[in-house]
Amino acid sequence: MIVLALLLIPLAGPFLIPVPPLDGLLPPQALADPDSQFIQLNGLDVHVKTLGQGEPVFVLLHGFGASLYSWQAVIEPLSQSGTVIAYDRPAFGLTERPLTWEGQNPYGSPAQVDLLIALLDHFGVEQAVLVGNSAGGTVAMQAAIQHPERVAALILVDPAVYTSRSTPEWIMPVLHTPQARRLGLLAVRSIQTRGPKLLNLAWDDPTQIPPESIEQYQKPLQVENWDRALWEFTLAARPADLEDRLDQLTLPTLVITGDNDQIVPTADSIRLAGELPSAQLVVIQNAGHVPHEERPQEFLDAISAFLSTIDR
Repeated sequence: MIVLALLLIPLAGPFLIPVPPLDGLLPPQALADPDSQFIQLNGLDVHVKTLGQGEPVFVLLHGFGASLYSWQAVIEPLSQSGTVIAYDRPAFGLTERPLTWEGQNPYGSPAQVDLLIALLDHFGVEQAVLVGNSAGGTVAMQAAIQHPERVAALILVDPAVYTSRSTPEWIMPVLHTPQARRLGLLAVRSIQTRGPKLLNLAWDDPTQIPPESIEQYQKPLQVENWDRALWEFTLAARPADLEDRLDQLTLPTLVITGDNDQIVPTADSIRLAGELPSAQLVVIQNAGHVPHEERPQEFLDAISAFLSTIDR
């Protein structure tokens, strides 16, 4: 009886833990801004904002737990130099969060790269400057390796190359069980309370975070199925192994980091700039993991100086 009880605890225990439904969740379109667009790409309704015209074309890829709002302070200034396209990656922002699909998992890295290329195709962009923050930087790098002809340059903002983590293969069968999926929902829902703490960690001086930024970071938590999609995203994570492919990134690259990044250590970005074949490095003072939010003018100045060198 004791042995049977010990076997039943991990099997039945998770089903005894209450997982109440989340109230008041809305379709993404109900939370959209007047300048929001929703376009169909690879079977997904993708939330996009565009500004400006002509070349260069900047495509902005946000990091984990963020959305296209993360670029709010730099979209308009960048649009003075060309076209800016910002979008919410699957599992974040206001982009559709499917729970079932046929074929490729929309939350996995291969689908993320394919979605980026589909975005370029939709807007008729032959080549773009990819600007990626944190995990968005790794997506940009993967796209540049797989489709070098579509990428004019890379701007990597505190990219999560050496610190990226994925779910170990050995535990995947366990995480796909009904018990683990139930507990997984509770785990990802903790971002409702942990989110503000993570945002504070992303800034050098969290006392300067505007109240509207906190509201905008919490906004996607009002979207239907946000918790289930975030768990699917977690299950789909796989190693990018970018460390072993840096020599393939020979295109012009700018690495930008804050001098006090507590999420992706500043030293990692400095190391990356040294290991990439054609990279420039800018360290922005008094900035953390999101220098484009915390020090937008210094961020824009770094991009302007970088573009002036590759336009020669």
